[in-house]
Amino acid sequence: RNVCDWLTATLVSEKVSQMMEWASKRSVIRMNGDKFRRFVKAPPRNYSMVIMFTALQPHRQCGVCRQADEEFQVLANSWRYSSAFTNKVFFASVDFDEGSDVFQMMNMNSAPTFIHFPFKGKPRKSDTYELQVRGFAAEQLARWVADRTDVQIRIIRPPNYAGPLLLGFMLAVIGGLAYLRRNNLEFLFSKNVWAFSALCFTLIMTSGQMWNHIRGPPYAHKNPSTGQVSYIHGSSQAQFVAETHIVLLFNGAVTAGMVLLCEAATGDMDVGKRKMTCVAGIFLVVVFFSWLLSIFRAKYHGYPYSFLIS
Repeated sequence: RNVCDWLTATLVSEKVSQMMEWASKRSVIRMNGDKFRRFVKAPPRNYSMVIMFTALQPHRQCGVCRQADEEFQVLANSWRYSSAFTNKVFFASVDFDEGSDVFQMMNMNSAPTFIHFPFKGKPRKSDTYELQVRGFAAEQLARWVADRTDVQIRIIRPPNYAGPLLLGFMLAVIGGLAYLRRNNLEFLFSKNVWAFSALCFTLIMTSGQMWNHIRGPPYAHKNPSTGQVSYIHGSSQAQFVAETHIVLLFNGAVTAGMVLLCEAATGDMDVGKRKMTCVAGIFLVVVFFSWLLSIFRAKYHGYPYSFLIS
């Protein structure tokens, strides 16, 4: 028994040493089939593994994989370069083109997918990250890792000056326009200007942009086995970024149709133009509301009502 314990300890020590060496070179260890079987599947192992199964090769055209990989790199770097770093958990990735046998072994047909492999036993259902519900933001991944491993990771992102620069540019443009029109600032008191601004803000907020900012969902989802791209999430508890853009466009079209109908009813125009405006308004409201209702039916399964579009 002592010999077996010594051999087990030696094997574990060798695995940990190798993993630490790889982690010192890159925070996310790249694995193929052989490495996966030896360092993840084969016992003994006294460390947990968080693995992203992905498809990053250009010919796979998986934009979501690239976005998720960026956030996964942020998560792994935050752990690797933190003062609390230990060999308790390692981060790795398996690309489909480098480890298709691993995908077959795991019966996996979609990417990206995050799975936690505990140091004892097999992964449970909760060890698979709910990507479509929680998004792939590094902060959300860190909370999931903490739930599975008790390892707390403080996310540290590289500085991003795009936001402040864009805000400064917008303020400079607005300030420059105000200065150029300093002798005629009547547009600041225009009801139409403020109404349009308030309408744009309302459309942005009601389309789900704030949810995207908090959850960080993928833009869309592409099934690597079929190549089919989904822009509308099939659950009422989640959404894609593309979905919010579609809803924003449809809501804006419905709103524009209602504005045209109001103009046709109250505006000062001839009969022919009034009819054209009325027809255009009805078309926008009817068609785009039908599309909105079809999206609602697709997300809330069992909803019985439809209009023009089933």
